[in-house]
Amino acid sequence: MRLHRNLCFAVIDGLTLIFNEGKYADKVIQQLLKRDKRWGSRDRGFVAETVYDIVRWKRLYAEIAEVKEPYDRDNLWRMFAVWATLKGITLPDWKYFENTPTRKIKGRFDELSKVRKLRESIPDWIDEVGVKELGEAKWTKEIAMQNEKADVILRTNTLKITKEKLQNILADDGIETEFIKGYDAALKLVERANVFVTDAFKKGYFEVQDASSQLVADFLDVAPGMKVVDTCAGAGGKTLHIASLMENKGQIVAMDIYESKLKKLKVRARRNGAHNIDLKVIDSTKPIKKLYNKADRVLIDAPCSGLGVLRRNPDAKWKLEPEFLDNIRVTQQEVLQQYSRMVKEGGKLVYATCSVLPSENQDQVKAFLKSEGGTNFELVKDKKILAHQQGYDGFYMALMERKA
Repeated sequence: MRLHRNLCFAVIDGLTLIFNEGKYADKVIQQLLKRDKRWGSRDRGFVAETVYDIVRWKRLYAEIAEVKEPYDRDNLWRMFAVWATLKGITLPDWKYFENTPTRKIKGRFDELSKVRKLRESIPDWIDEVGVKELGEAKWTKEIAMQNEKADVILRTNTLKITKEKLQNILADDGIETEFIKGYDAALKLVERANVFVTDAFKKGYFEVQDASSQLVADFLDVAPGMKVVDTCAGAGGKTLHIASLMENKGQIVAMDIYESKLKKLKVRARRNGAHNIDLKVIDSTKPIKKLYNKADRVLIDAPCSGLGVLRRNPDAKWKLEPEFLDNIRVTQQEVLQQYSRMVKEGGKLVYATCSVLPSENQDQVKAFLKSEGGTNFELVKDKKILAHQQGYDGFYMALMERKA
C-alpha cells in the first residue's frame, strides 16, 4: 500500500480532535469524509479505518511509540508510524517518519502484547472491572473480541418488504448478503459497503442494526393492537423494529429525555412507513405518571457503560471513567423503579443494556425484584450475550411480567 499525504494529514487532524479535544470518533470521521469531493470509496475507507484503528489501539501504539498525552502532532505521527509498520506498510521518505525504528517497533509489540491491558489497549480500571465481574478467562476472550471489526448487519423492515426480496434487490446493487440463523429479519453483509446510498435504504426497506440488538424487540413479545412504551427510545432503532412486529396496529409511545433524538426518530419513522408511533419528551415526571398502569409492554433500553459495543465505539473506552459506572448503576435502578410503574397488570417489561457487566444487568434485575417496586413482578427469562460467544454485540435483556 502506498501512503498519500493528503489522506494521512486527514487522519492526523482527526486524531487530534478525538484525543486532545474529546470529540466523538464517528462525528469526526463524518466531517473528515466531506473534506475532499475527489476522494473515492477507497480513499474514504482508508481515512475512516485508519482513524478507528489508531483510536482502538491508542494505548498500545502510544507505549510502543513512547509518547504520552496530550499528544502533539509529532507524537501522532509517531503513533501513525507504529500503525503503518505493524501493517507492513513501507514508510515514505517524509520528514514525519525520519529515524523511525522499524525493527524496534516490532520487538516492542511482541514484548508488550504479553500483557492483556496493553495487548487489548484498555485502561487499567476497565481491565480490573472486567476480571472482577466476568472472571479472567471469560474477560480475556470478551475484550479480545471487542477489538475485532464488527460485521454490518441490516434489519429488514417487514412493513414494506420481505427479507428474501430485500436480499435480491441489494444483490442487483452489487451488495451481497447472507441470512443469519435464529435472527428473523437480519441480513449480514458479506463485504462492507455504503448501504445508505442505496434506493433500498431511501425507500425504508431496512435499517442498520446489530443482530444482538434485533433480539430485544422480539424479547418484548409484542402483538398488533397493544399499547407499548419505549422509555429510552433515542433515535428509535428498537422502536421501529417494534412497529414492524406490531404491523402498524396499536400504539407505541417513544420517550426520551433528548428531543433531538426523537426528531431523528420522526424522520426515520416516516421513511420506514411506521405510523403508530407517538413521540414524548421526558421533560418532567408528568409524561411518565400519565402512563402509570396503562401499557401492555414497556421497554427500558437503559443507559449503560456500553462495554458490549466497544467494537463499534472504540473511543468510548477512553471517555469512560470509574465514577460514570458508579453513577450509571444508580440511574439504571432509578429508571427501573420509575418506568416499571407504566406496566399494567398482566403486562410485561423488558430491561436491556448493551453492557456485558453483571452489575449493570442481572444484578440490577435481582435488586429490582427484591425491592418494594418490584414485588408485583416476576422474572420470566433473561438472556446474556457475550460477543466472543455469539459473534455479535454484547447485550443483556430480561423479560419480567407484572402479576395480575
